[in-house]
Amino acid sequence: MSLPVADDGRDLGARLENFSEGSGHRTLAEKAFAMLHDAIIVGELRPGERLPIGDLAEAMHLSQMPIREALRRLDADGLVENIPHRGASVAGLTIEDLREVYDARLLLELPAIEGAAAHFTAADERDAAGSLDRLEEATERGERTLALNAHTSFHFGLYLASESRWLPRLISPLWDNAERYRVAALGSSSLGLFEQRAREHRDLLAACAGHEPDRAAALLWNHLVQTANAIFKEMGAEDRYELRDI
Repeated sequence: MSLPVADDGRDLGARLENFSEGSGHRTLAEKAFAMLHDAIIVGELRPGERLPIGDLAEAMHLSQMPIREALRRLDADGLVENIPHRGASVAGLTIEDLREVYDARLLLELPAIEGAAAHFTAADERDAAGSLDRLEEATERGERTLALNAHTSFHFGLYLASESRWLPRLISPLWDNAERYRVAALGSSSLGLFEQRAREHRDLLAACAGHEPDRAAALLWNHLVQTANAIFKEMGAEDRYELRDI
């Protein structure tokens, strides 16, 4: 089963215009990747939607070469599917894929948070607290993209503190795909979810700052699987995961 996605009738250029700002990209290909990546995550580019290079180049006011490179990167991250002789389209959303995404996230993110709790520094704590402040402020203002970015910054700030070279890199594409499901399944309520579960983020930060790997892993498990089960429910499936005692 896949998620139904509404079409609001706006053309491609109108749906991408909100993702054109920012000057932190070194190349045009990086700019194209960031624009398309964010538009896919928040659902402006819909699952199954075709992505003709010429149309994207016109809508984004770029040449076709950086668009082509960006689509290759998005394909490698699982956000886009490139089909020979048909071109690129936004990857679909299915229960089977959701299961694989969350099973893999749990395998990777729990050791990452355990490593973070073992190595956490005062600087790590300040950076993570700053990300949470930005998340809560953006949520209060209803700024969805800023909230999503701050949420990502918080979690990856923790994972990077694990001092693992590979775990954050492996988690990143899984995270992006999980975010697509969360936004698509929970819609506008995804911002409310940040509000409802702010305490979970603070508890997770406290466990890392307190150097409590086991507690941090149990908190993260429950944090992730509550969201996963909510998405499964929206997609018509039963809960997949059980909560852990803390």
